[in-house]
Amino acid sequence: MTAVTGRVAAAGRGETRIADRVVAKIAAQAAREAAGEPPTGGAPPRATVTVHRETARVRVSLELGYPGDIGRRCGAVRRRVAERVRALAGMEVPEVAVQVERLHLAEAGTAPEGASDERA
Repeated sequence: MTAVTGRVAAAGRGETRIADRVVAKIAAQAAREAAGEPPTGGAPPRATVTVHRETARVRVSLELGYPGDIGRRCGAVRRRVAERVRALAGMEVPEVAVQVERLHLAEAGTAPEGASDERA
């Protein structure tokens, strides 16, 4: 039996690398969580990511129901994506670009999330 006499510094042991496509999946799931279910006939959010060292730049494409507060929902997507990528991948996210690909009109009698139905 031999005893280990010296320890190798963390930098000398290697590093963990997270693939861009994994970060993109994290971002797409976070966008889905923030935006809610896609409208009827709509596609789920998609994300593309560019990773450079410990920084990820994210672009999210999604479809939203209309009428609704589009700006508020896009802001929620930006915040949630940055938060989840930071927490799960340990990367800083200085930029989350949200692109609304399509707006879907709400069906009669239903209001999408973020729409108010106040009548005086």
